[in-house]
Amino acid sequence: MSRLVRCVRCRVGSQRERGSATLELAILAPAVIVLLGLVVLAGRVQVAAGAVEHAASAAAREASLARAPAAAHAAATSAAYRELDSQDLRCAPSSVVVDTTGFAADVGQPAIVTATVTCTVAFGDLAVPAIPGSRTLRAEATSALDQWRSTR
Repeated sequence: MSRLVRCVRCRVGSQRERGSATLELAILAPAVIVLLGLVVLAGRVQVAAGAVEHAASAAAREASLARAPAAAHAAATSAAYRELDSQDLRCAPSSVVVDTTGFAADVGQPAIVTATVTCTVAFGDLAVPAIPGSRTLRAEATSALDQWRSTR
């Protein structure tokens, strides 16, 4: 008789646990989806930060090739926006600041130009459109001016 009671208990226990896997999946699926979305968002933010760093580097390089401060500022701004556009990075508002005080150094003296790119990126532009918030990314790069540059 104990054998029969044990067998009935086994069947009753398995019937009680029948829907537990579906219930666990229904509870865990949203959490896993949110976690996966956050991982994708973090990756996209890192890619955007790399693009801003590259834009700052390109801007500093273009500024160092110019012969005058005004031309350096124009070339750096153009290069930064070109790089951000090529990465399909929509910054709102973005700013490019170029420090051209190195042009005041005497010919033969070492000098540098510095470009700073600041870009505020909305999370909705990076991953899923429904994600609120934004992140401000900032990068700075320097480039050496030619010591023997001339202003002709």
